[in-house]
Amino acid sequence: MIVVIQCAASKRPDAGHLITSTGELVDFVAHPEAAPFRPDRVYARPDDLREDGHSWRHILVNYNEEPGSNPLGLLPAYKLYENRTYERLADRFGLRSVYILSAGWGLIRADFLTPFYDITFSVSAETYKRRRKADRYDDFRMLPRDTKEDVVFLGGKDYVQSFCSLTESIHTRKVVFFDSVVVPRLKDCVPKRFETNTRTNWHYECAAALLDGGVSI
Repeated sequence: MIVVIQCAASKRPDAGHLITSTGELVDFVAHPEAAPFRPDRVYARPDDLREDGHSWRHILVNYNEEPGSNPLGLLPAYKLYENRTYERLADRFGLRSVYILSAGWGLIRADFLTPFYDITFSVSAETYKRRRKADRYDDFRMLPRDTKEDVVFLGGKDYVQSFCSLTESIHTRKVVFFDSVVVPRLKDCVPKRFETNTRTNWHYECAAALLDGGVSI
């Protein structure tokens, strides 16, 4: 089984950053023009171009392809977020079977070295953080198209459509947990209700139940 879980807003305080050619730290946000001024930061979108003409996304891929080298101290995705659910999932199912649905980078492997970013699909987020449907993103799709395993998604309603879109080329069973009264209409995905009274970040409770055997697919 492959588990995909949405990203989290809270990043670890020691999360690494990509840097400009002059050594400035980059914070990746959805709308740099609306971000609050910080003299020690440069704001960018993941698909913006660096001074050398390469996109930050391209630069990040190249950074990950340098074996044994991590001079900027980037964290693997499953360690980037403060909530320990990501690490628990990786410990239980293995790094090759856990993926993160990142609002900034797309569908990424648990071990993919990922810089600090502050991007979300949440409609309640501040303007500079909120990614909208019309925004341009060349999202990663790291989940192998030829996988034969069932895929489970743990995430809120703001992330579900992105999951379905980024896995549309995968034809195994894709189970999407949901907590609403109304069953969501999903293309090529199987909805499965998770009974809970939790309304905020309920998917962590669902992940814990999956880890402990309280729910199954």
